Amino acid sequence: MFIFPQRYRHPAFRLGAQHAMGASPGFAAWGLMTGVAMANSGLSLVESLSMALLVYAGSSQLAALPLIAAGAPMWVILATAACVNLRFVVFSIHLRPYVMHMPLWQRVLTGYLTTDSSYVMFVQRYEHPGRDAKSLDEQQAYLSGLCAVVWLAWMGACLLGVVVAHAIPLSWGLGFAGLLALLGIAYSLASSRLRWVSAAVAGVAAVVAYGVPYKLNIVVAIAAAVVVCLWLEPLPPPKGPQVEPAA
Repeated sequence: MFIFPQRYRHPAFRLGAQHAMGASPGFAAWGLMTGVAMANSGLSLVESLSMALLVYAGSSQLAALPLIAAGAPMWVILATAACVNLRFVVFSIHLRPYVMHMPLWQRVLTGYLTTDSSYVMFVQRYEHPGRDAKSLDEQQAYLSGLCAVVWLAWMGACLLGVVVAHAIPLSWGLGFAGLLALLGIAYSLASSRLRWVSAAVAGVAAVVAYGVPYKLNIVVAIAAAVVVCLWLEPLPPPKGPQVEPAA
């Protein structure tokens, strides 16, 4: 996404980058804490740097790290990371009409670079995909600007955290700063009663199941929220019998 001159020269790219600057300090703090956590979890420098560059999913990384340190089975680590990142499946389905005109490798790159915050800011500005090439280019340029700033803020701070992990004291409260950033994103996504209910159910389930080993209370919380929301979501009205008009 950073290698297309027609995008980063577009005015919408600069606008997207400007809008992402407000969230970048929180993501930098979260990335710095994630880098420190990786370095202190027993991973080698190469493993920590590789995880930072390839995974690029802070909540999933932080959920997997204690499992890796505890020697949990691989299926538990993968299942936990997958459940934490299930929201990106929903994001991908929603963004599909915006990106289907692009080649596969560009869509994959867009999926890698898109985060919670960039998705939220993008869909708030563009509720519907463009109807022509010009509007689609504008949308992609704006999303590229968002993703560029967020990726640079996160990755720069995360790699810095890996390198200087032992020089950063816990008293700095980086985890709390990152938590505030995620709370802001969650609040932006809670745009309906059903989403508020899902957040409340997930929170209660996570606390109730806190004693479950291997941090599987996260999986329990996600499953509980999904089940409750599917139960509460209104079903479409049944279709009545079709009556042909009289001749």
